[in-house]
Amino acid sequence: MLFILVVIYIVFISLGLPDSLFGAAWPVVHKDFAIQESFASLYGIITGVCVGGVSFIAGKVIRKFGTPLVTFVSTLLTVLGLLIMSISPNIVVMMLGAVVLGYGAGVIDTALNNFVSLHYKAQHMNWLHAFWGVGVTISPLIMSFFLAGEAGSWRNGYRVIALLQLSIAVVIAFSLKKWRTIKETETEEETAPENKKGLFDLLKIKGVLTSLLSQGLYCSMEFLIGTWGASFLVHVHTLQPDEAAKWISLYFCGITIGRIISGFISMKANDNTMIRLGIATSFVGIVLLALPLGNISLAGLLLIGVGFGPIFPSILHSVPDRFGKEYSADITGFHMGGAYGIGFGIQLVFGFVATATTFKITTFVLLALVACLFIINEITISIVKKKASTIDDTMFNQSINQ
Repeated sequence: MLFILVVIYIVFISLGLPDSLFGAAWPVVHKDFAIQESFASLYGIITGVCVGGVSFIAGKVIRKFGTPLVTFVSTLLTVLGLLIMSISPNIVVMMLGAVVLGYGAGVIDTALNNFVSLHYKAQHMNWLHAFWGVGVTISPLIMSFFLAGEAGSWRNGYRVIALLQLSIAVVIAFSLKKWRTIKETETEEETAPENKKGLFDLLKIKGVLTSLLSQGLYCSMEFLIGTWGASFLVHVHTLQPDEAAKWISLYFCGITIGRIISGFISMKANDNTMIRLGIATSFVGIVLLALPLGNISLAGLLLIGVGFGPIFPSILHSVPDRFGKEYSADITGFHMGGAYGIGFGIQLVFGFVATATTFKITTFVLLALVACLFIINEITISIVKKKASTIDDTMFNQSINQ
């Protein structure tokens, strides 16, 4: 199990590598293609539909082919998607690459998050997502290196990331035989319910809808900064594109730091506490970013990242405990798909509004989203606690009657 855990850590880096690449490169890419900056929202739509759509069916795919094979093939899809984007002559071909990339990333995300939530403790979920943070921190730095060079060199940034993805796929390939020694019990086979629930049946489980909405609100903030953060820094703080990419890298570095720290804190604190701590910290970071303090306010990006750190993995890790192991693969996939859909939808609307008006609205939108996240998360916690209390009372009454 230790060897497989190490492999999963490496794969989580591959999940992060492409995620921050587009936003870091976009201030240059849209000029290269001679299109409006608002076209970045098209990337959000396509990625959201692909990642979200495939996440809804990922549970069935995982049960049929198993986590290791699904992860390997999906990683190869991300390599193909990145290469297509690197050679794209126009925005249409680039979005075609985004489709391939989105499908690959969506399946990996669901497969590994479900596997880890069932097999490992909360600290591993946080640390694994910290390795996702390593990926998203590295890629803007790589892109900023090429953006500082000759025009059009953003393509080389995509090619380097594709090569890194390919090397990770090779690692997965060499580990496939080792994966087969693990009985994926609690993951795809033995926990699969006899009477499988459909999408609408899952929605009827108390707390699933609000938990999904919490995940979606978090994703909307993460995607908003990842996609539009560089544009915000260029327009509002008048930074050069390569400088903006470095600051966005600092934001993703904050997420990584937050998840490493959260891994240790989660040994003593439960998922609900971790989510609340993350929301409070990110709120302080957004307030700092909104203040006119020059580079000091930009340090708010680091604090926002630290706050974001525990939120996503803690919500995912809570799925089996909140809603039962037997449906965890389907609910995890549902969470990923629905949350990505909500997240990309909100950042899409933001993109159209900000490019049509001003990017100065960014911090106000983030403050509204983090407030909504706090409220919806508290509602979810209340629903789950009430449901657990009802079950305990029922079991107690049954034992008395017997």
